Amino acid sequence: MDAAAGIGPLGRGLPDAVLRPVRGHHAFEACVEQLATAIRLGVYPLGSTLPPERELAERLGVSRATLREAMAALRQAGLVETTRGRGGGTVVTLRPRTPSARKALRTSPATRADWLDSLAYRRVVEPGAAALAAEQDLTTAQVAQLEAAHDAVASSGRPAPHRQADSRFHLTVAALSGSPRLIEAVTSVQSTLHEMLLAIPVLDANIAHSDRQHATVVRAILAGRPDQARRAMEHHCDDTAALLRGLVG
Repeated sequence: MDAAAGIGPLGRGLPDAVLRPVRGHHAFEACVEQLATAIRLGVYPLGSTLPPERELAERLGVSRATLREAMAALRQAGLVETTRGRGGGTVVTLRPRTPSARKALRTSPATRADWLDSLAYRRVVEPGAAALAAEQDLTTAQVAQLEAAHDAVASSGRPAPHRQADSRFHLTVAALSGSPRLIEAVTSVQSTLHEMLLAIPVLDANIAHSDRQHATVVRAILAGRPDQARRAMEHHCDDTAALLRGLVG
């Protein structure tokens, strides 16, 4: 086996088959998902060295800055370690060093399956809630409620308050839909999402990206554009799901 290239009995082209160019607005999360999945599936086995930064960035179709953010996420999750200088590189270690990484490792297959189902369910209900909220004739008080919920997420500096503010934002969007069943569905989804997010590191790049997507959702709702609100929430759900699939496994 050529450990440095992740080459095994399936052939020299395996990394090329598994790693694909990603879409621009999903770049960070998609990089994390693809690289983490490749590591977990043994495309890059334990102890192997990942290809150089320039090669990986070209293969994934992203900037080197985006790739560095993704590699930092993999390091925080305990999947790789990086050494600098002559003879350095990024090596697959699969050694969880943080409580969140150890929690992810202990997650049972049944729980993982339930989490994946929740992500699929979320992809249906939350974009629908955003679209329905955009169709409503919101009162001044409701507009203020949505803006306050968004501001609370954007201004939360610490991880725990940010996670709670994030949940309140999504529940506020659901409440503005006017549908009790949608509120119940989003509440269930956010509860499970909270469990999943506790099992991964807090990533600044993801938080910044998420906040920008929240702002897009808010603008679409306030402009009364249901199709735009739906698409914006779909993008948000897709990116969160990609990150969780990669880091939770």
